Amino acid sequence: MPDDIVFLVDCDNTLLDNDRVQSDLREHLEKEFGAEARDRYWSIYTELFAQLGYADYLGALQRYRIDAMNDPKLLLMAGWLMNYRFADRLYPGALDVIKHLRQWGKVVILSDGDVVFQPRKVEYSGLWDAVEGNVLIYIHKETMLEHIERAYPARRYVMIDDKVRILASMKQGWGDRLTTVFPRQGHYAVAPDVAGYTTPDLAVDRIADLLNYDLPAFAGLEKETSS
Repeated sequence: MPDDIVFLVDCDNTLLDNDRVQSDLREHLEKEFGAEARDRYWSIYTELFAQLGYADYLGALQRYRIDAMNDPKLLLMAGWLMNYRFADRLYPGALDVIKHLRQWGKVVILSDGDVVFQPRKVEYSGLWDAVEGNVLIYIHKETMLEHIERAYPARRYVMIDDKVRILASMKQGWGDRLTTVFPRQGHYAVAPDVAGYTTPDLAVDRIADLLNYDLPAFAGLEKETSS
């Protein structure tokens, strides 16, 4: 039987400050390999992102390795990425918001990413346990609505994401069955093209602000209730 409501929550720059993760990675690359190597890695990463549509940190490292085959430090770079303290980069109140939403329905982490690094990020940040293993990771989640429905059937969905492009696309697919929630966090939230998409049903300045909203707001019945 379908649930009454399922909350779908993005990971990067929604629950976890991925901009800070990338900043730490840049600093580490420069410290260990120098500015030139940092820029070369980031150029490869950006190229891969454009090709794949998701962040492939390990894939970029594999390509970078071709240019630095004899540098033993490079072999430690993957370990630094895999052992990064992602829990330290959760936005304030992120876990509280998950607990808050679970009063009314199942909470599912719905993220884009690769099949190795992204699941580890979700696990090591504590998000995997917070949602009791309800995790979906795709390449383009906005195109996977039928798969999401099969995995977590519901009469109504709530999508919380820092990218209005994704919110607008999912709204087009699910219509009034979906409430879109836009936390204005991270560099995507302030991108120049944000105004070109359908206005989200609910927008907040930070993820912790959702603690001020109750079920009627997420079900599209009213805008806000006092907490």
